[in-house]
Amino acid sequence: MALTAELVSLSLRQESDPGPDPDRVALSEEELQAISKSIYREAAGGPLWVFAYGSLIWKPDFDAVEWQRARVFGWHRSFCLQMTRWRATEALPGLMMALDQGGECNGVTYRLSEEDRIGQIRRMIRREIGTLADASFIRWVPIEASQGTLRALAFWAGPRGKRVLRRLPLENVAEVLAKACGHMGSCAEYLYLTVKHLEEKGIRDRYLWRLQGLVADEIKRIHGLEAAYPPKSAPGFQASLRSRLLAWVFCL
Repeated sequence: MALTAELVSLSLRQESDPGPDPDRVALSEEELQAISKSIYREAAGGPLWVFAYGSLIWKPDFDAVEWQRARVFGWHRSFCLQMTRWRATEALPGLMMALDQGGECNGVTYRLSEEDRIGQIRRMIRREIGTLADASFIRWVPIEASQGTLRALAFWAGPRGKRVLRRLPLENVAEVLAKACGHMGSCAEYLYLTVKHLEEKGIRDRYLWRLQGLVADEIKRIHGLEAAYPPKSAPGFQASLRSRLLAWVFCL
C-alpha cells in the first residue's frame, strides 16, 4: 500500500466534537426499537447475515459467529456521502463511503449470533443510522458467498438527498479524504483501515486501491514530503464542498 500508517498519522489532529446537528432529529428509543423489530421479523427466524464493505469489516458492533468473503451485484463502493462530524468538520468536510447503484462489490458477510438478536440489531442501527429518514437506506441484498446465494442486510445502500455527491473524480475525492479529520479520526485513516483489512481477507477493490494511492500522494504534497504532480481537481474544490454543505445545513 502507498498509504501507510505513517502517512495516515499526518492526517490526524485533535478536533472537538461539535455534537449532533440540531436540524437532524435523532432516532427516538421508540423508533429505534420499531426498526429493530421490523428487521428481526424480516429475518424470519433464519440466519441473519450482514454485508460489510467498509468499517463494519474491521469494527463490527455485533457478535459474529461466522464470516465469509461475499459479493453483491448491482452495487459498488462510493465515497459519495458528505459529512461534517465524526471524521470531518464543517470547516473541512469529509466524505463517507456508501453503496451506490451499479457494478459489483466484494466484501465480507457476517452471521450474527442467535443470542440477543434484537439487541445486536439495535446496536447496529444506533451506530449506522442517525435519523428515521436514514432508515430508508437499510436494505436486504442478495449476495454470493461460499454457501451460495444468501440474503444479507446492508447499510447506506443507495443514499439520496442533498448530502449525496455522485460521480466525483477520484482526484477530488482524494483531496477531501487527505484533509478531513474529526474527533473520531480522519477520512484517510478510515480508507487505510478499510483497504488494509480487505487485503488481509484476500480482497482487493480496484476503486479503493487506486484511491489510497492518490490519498497518499496528496498527503505527501500537503506536507512537502516529495515532489508530486498537482491534483487534477478544480481550484477551490474543498471550499466549494464546504459551501455546498453549509447550504444544505441551513436549508434543513
